Amino acid sequence: MSMIAASPDALSREALGPAVALFRSLSDPTRLALVRQLAMGEARVVDLCTALGLGQSTVSTHLACLRDCGLVDYRPQGRASMYHLTRPELMDLLAGAEGLLAATGNAVALCPTYTAPAAAGRDLGLSDEEGGR
Repeated sequence: MSMIAASPDALSREALGPAVALFRSLSDPTRLALVRQLAMGEARVVDLCTALGLGQSTVSTHLACLRDCGLVDYRPQGRASMYHLTRPELMDLLAGAEGLLAATGNAVALCPTYTAPAAAGRDLGLSDEEGGR
């Protein structure tokens, strides 16, 4: 049964819970930046820290959240752990989101309830021209 498709069950908060949790896990700029980085291939925590300019504890905390959601996992390699995306469907979801943003003219970025465009863009490592403002 689909969580989001139109059906009588889809109207209940309980039925929407898993979808809400998924989107909430991706709503944090740091986690979304980690997913974007891991979409380019496996990486160690130290590599992710360097690429995103974040501390080890921050990266590890957000990777743990993504692991708990089943979106990221790791494999040991020597003394390090190599993190990778577990679900190729995640890339389809993000591509769909990009298409939706393009179709709406990025109107959601102007929503005063859910965005602070400059801060969100900086958190993703974007310049003002790329989406920081």
